[in-house]
Amino acid sequence: MLAELFAAAAHGCRDRSPLTQRLLTDAAEDLRQGGVTTRIMAGSERDREGSAPGLRFAGAVHRLVLEGRAPGLAKHYPSVGGQPNLPTLWEDALPVLEGHADVLRHRVHATVVQTNEPGRSAPLYGGLMVAAQEAAKAAHRHVPFCVRLLEVGASGGLNLRPHHVGYQLEDAVLGDPDSLLVLDPEWTGRPPADLGHRLRVVGRAGCDLNPVDVSTEDGRLHLSSFVWADQLVRWNRLRDALDLAATDPVRVDRAAGPEWLARQLGRAERDVLTVVWHSVVWQYVSPADRAMGRAVLADAAAKATPTTPLALLVFEPRRTDDDYRFELLLKLWPAGISLNLGHGAGHGTPFTWNVTPWE
Repeated sequence: MLAELFAAAAHGCRDRSPLTQRLLTDAAEDLRQGGVTTRIMAGSERDREGSAPGLRFAGAVHRLVLEGRAPGLAKHYPSVGGQPNLPTLWEDALPVLEGHADVLRHRVHATVVQTNEPGRSAPLYGGLMVAAQEAAKAAHRHVPFCVRLLEVGASGGLNLRPHHVGYQLEDAVLGDPDSLLVLDPEWTGRPPADLGHRLRVVGRAGCDLNPVDVSTEDGRLHLSSFVWADQLVRWNRLRDALDLAATDPVRVDRAAGPEWLARQLGRAERDVLTVVWHSVVWQYVSPADRAMGRAVLADAAAKATPTTPLALLVFEPRRTDDDYRFELLLKLWPAGISLNLGHGAGHGTPFTWNVTPWE
């Protein structure tokens, strides 16, 4: 039942976005009563949980606010300078929903949830440092490998420039201290690598079924609309990441992961570590594509050599007793290394480095 999916999405926002939680809670009740939300969500009655209908609804409403088309509601949205007043939020939302129902219905149907969270560059950076150095040790090299980074499910490609981001630690800034995007990685512990080395990225490519062109205003608005409006740290981080992307364009191909990956892995570069990377994507991939992706990777892994090594680096959720735990996992071929590097929040920060075998 759609109302139940909205209520579950509201519960998922608890303690993190009171604004989104209240909007979705009231929208769920409106659905039960056959209100305007029913008209907006018409055609989505059989949506599955993984398609996140509640978050698509919340994103569509947020985009109206960002476009300046909902001034009466904007006063509740910190992303445009407002201050939430939760008891009156739904009262002020109703005229917006009534007046823009057709636009909202179109956007709910035409979009998928894509946050492209740039905070995930922090664990990615540390993971790449570990991968480049461990592959070098296995090949008896004194200098870490250069990296070719291939991202499946790249969205707008905001995490395809980890070497151009600054990472502020207590005593130093890793990466690029002059970057337009400087993250507080909120690390507990450190990656098991020599952080004095420079991460050298010599190639980058990404694919997505629905790539976002972040060079356009439409693309920027699309990604911005899915950031919860009362999470200003994330909001500002996205702003900086989009500004960085404007200075360092990376194309994201419209393609399914397995076919694209097969093409990319069809060529190996000598003295370069090829790293296949994905984050918070696996749950959206069909079983058939998962199987195809594993087969493509296994074929490439069998062909990897000490001078053309391959790595898989992923940041994905694993279900725990009462929630999800996001883990950073690394495999290296032909070294045969398989590590769980640690765990963190779904947005990449904070992150705890704690190396154990990946089983």
